[in-house]
Amino acid sequence: MSVLDRIGQKLLFTFDPETAHGLSIAALRCGLPGGARTVRDTRLKVSLCGLNFPNPLGMAAGYDKNAEVPDALLGLGFGFAEVGTVTPLPQAGNPKPRIFRLTSDEAVINRLGFNNEGHAAAEKRLVARLGRGGIVGVNIGANKDSTDRVGDYESGVSRFAPYASYLTVNISSPNTPGLRTMQAREQLGELLSRVRAARTAASAQPPIFLKIAPDLVEAELEDIAAEVIEKQIDGIIVSNTTISRPALRSNDAARETGGLSGKPLFERSTIVLARMRKLLGPEMAIIGVGGVNSMETALEKIRAGADLVQLYTGMIYGGPALPGRIVAGMARFAETEKLKSMRELRDSHLDRWVSKPLS
Repeated sequence: MSVLDRIGQKLLFTFDPETAHGLSIAALRCGLPGGARTVRDTRLKVSLCGLNFPNPLGMAAGYDKNAEVPDALLGLGFGFAEVGTVTPLPQAGNPKPRIFRLTSDEAVINRLGFNNEGHAAAEKRLVARLGRGGIVGVNIGANKDSTDRVGDYESGVSRFAPYASYLTVNISSPNTPGLRTMQAREQLGELLSRVRAARTAASAQPPIFLKIAPDLVEAELEDIAAEVIEKQIDGIIVSNTTISRPALRSNDAARETGGLSGKPLFERSTIVLARMRKLLGPEMAIIGVGGVNSMETALEKIRAGADLVQLYTGMIYGGPALPGRIVAGMARFAETEKLKSMRELRDSHLDRWVSKPLS
């Protein structure tokens, strides 16, 4: 981290995590902080699902919940940004406090519960940025008190298909009661069928990704892979936060309920990623998320089977210059290794990660 990043982090860490998050969004809206010089390197380009990503690093959903600053995020060096999770109706989410820093673990626990301003507010902002370019995905979810959660996802597809570079169906947050049960095969099959039908009926047909949890056993991964293939979904995002608690140093905060993200999630999420690559085959698009905080961890996700990678918690601890540093590091790596594209690196450690136990 630069001296400026360290000063900024120290200042933000004097606030509670949710206030700090709001301040960072406000800073980006105002054009601060400035990111590193954007690296343009043809070897970093990734063509996937009809989209041309300038580099493989993206901002994960959960940071820009209301589509307030996607272009500012792209300006930090990200190759793409994912906004949301957005639900049809605005909702406040779970009671505060609901975000907890585990600083010594470079991790966060959150139980936000899809707090967002709803479809209408996000749509208005996405309409306003039409024509600006850049790849911006929209992560869609269901309201906590919805009587038809599948219908909420259909609504999200219909609403955002004209404005989203891609859509992510998020059924893996641990903070909406019962949501993760939609990963079970029968429910998942119905959801994916109806989501695809909603896209077919929409005025545009962006790729659809399914975001899954890291806390799945082998049989569940097999069921998900089978449904994704059968329903012709475009790709998978592996993974959301975990309800498990691997060995952590931050004992007090570790007792909080919610989803754990950051450095401790890297191992489990990368194992699940590799197993999904094995199950889905070489052609399916996979985005790897979880514990990415450096060039090395980003490249390892690719070696384990990811076409693209995302981060969020890593930037809390690495500062706003982190995406620029990672992308610049990837370009140097490609030069040193004489790579023509990142695709040459993909799957090179696949068997190594598949052989690791899920437990």
